Amino acid sequence: MDKRFFNIFNLTEEQAIALLKTPLEKLEDQSDRYVAAAHLVNYPTERSINALIEAVQNRDPDLYNRITRRKAVESLGRLKVSSALPIIQSCLADEDCYTVENAVWAIGEIGTQDEQILEDIAQLLEKPGQTYRVIIQTLAKQDYQPALERIQKFVEAEDQTIASAAITAICRFRGDYTQMSKVVELLQHTNINARRGAIQDLIDAQYYQAISQIAKCPISMVFRLRAIRLLAESGIPEGKISFAEVEPFLDQVIRDHPQDLEFVHEYDQKPNLDFVISELYHTDFGRCYLASTTLLDTYPEQAGEALMATYADKAHHDYGAHYHVIKLLGWLKYAPGYDLLVEALNNRAPQFQKSRAAAAIALGNLEDKRSIPLLQEALNTPIFDLKYASLMALEKFKDTSSREVVANDSDLLIREKACRGRQNSEFRIQNEKAL
Repeated sequence: MDKRFFNIFNLTEEQAIALLKTPLEKLEDQSDRYVAAAHLVNYPTERSINALIEAVQNRDPDLYNRITRRKAVESLGRLKVSSALPIIQSCLADEDCYTVENAVWAIGEIGTQDEQILEDIAQLLEKPGQTYRVIIQTLAKQDYQPALERIQKFVEAEDQTIASAAITAICRFRGDYTQMSKVVELLQHTNINARRGAIQDLIDAQYYQAISQIAKCPISMVFRLRAIRLLAESGIPEGKISFAEVEPFLDQVIRDHPQDLEFVHEYDQKPNLDFVISELYHTDFGRCYLASTTLLDTYPEQAGEALMATYADKAHHDYGAHYHVIKLLGWLKYAPGYDLLVEALNNRAPQFQKSRAAAAIALGNLEDKRSIPLLQEALNTPIFDLKYASLMALEKFKDTSSREVVANDSDLLIREKACRGRQNSEFRIQNEKAL
């Protein structure tokens, strides 16, 4: 599990526990107990676990207490506290559907073969107003076969995220994956939540055949990269798929050029430059990528200056637009953006992490040799996409020595990338000698 974003509140364990035990009326900010419940995921100690369980047992109906309970249940799930299963099970009967949702999810994370707990979850499928997608996913994850017929009725659900989860669960229960093509089709749905849900369902089903389609899905690189990594990390060791089969799509997603995506949106007329720039701030990355390709194809001469202007205005603190601006400056080979790209490469603020990999790719596209030592230094990062992107960027400079730096990396895919790069280089050298 990537825990880079967990420890953002700068609290000690003692401070977090003290906050969690403080009555609401004595808090300076009533959301502090929620923050404390979230922060205790960093401390898998008996004291923290007991404090979280105590918070779950507090049934004060106040809104701030309810959200604290939800978060405490989630934290117990993240910590995989099996001893907390009875108290979490009791939350399945809660009137607050969000507490129920978190309880179902937490049980799935902890794992159980207790048939009574799983049956309690399955019965929620008959209860109105529940988060059926999470319920279905958890029942499939725990392989609770008695729920199959109850899940079947959700295959035709109007909510595509629920239908996708139901199709996936039934395929997993039956061991027949012929219907997974319906889930793959959702990667091109106009609704962003349907696309995101489909990606998770393809991961859950370990449906390796969908890797090429996942790579083309017009959704944030973070979702696509996570999916391909998880599928590769499960499939390669088992011999279900090889790194050679995965590498082109892994490269494609890390490179993240909009021309490699299949869009689900389109413009009905040529948009003006200001509108296209504003679309880089959209929450649906499918629209952001459409704007990106429009800038590259329609406004290549004006785009560089416009991107620098929007960066100075507000993209520097909007992590979504920041990512697209960085990538575009590289695709445009906009030399005046060099310093901005270097700044992005070294930006360690958690919300801008994907921009660091974008900066590595962009610097490779700029082909300014000043960036070589910076990219080599970036290989020392524990962040997968930054390390992988830096390797790809250094290949642009024909730098082969960097592969040795990561040849024994702890990450399977990084090791494979370094090995494949070395093999390709040796093959090219042999061919050149032969000629």
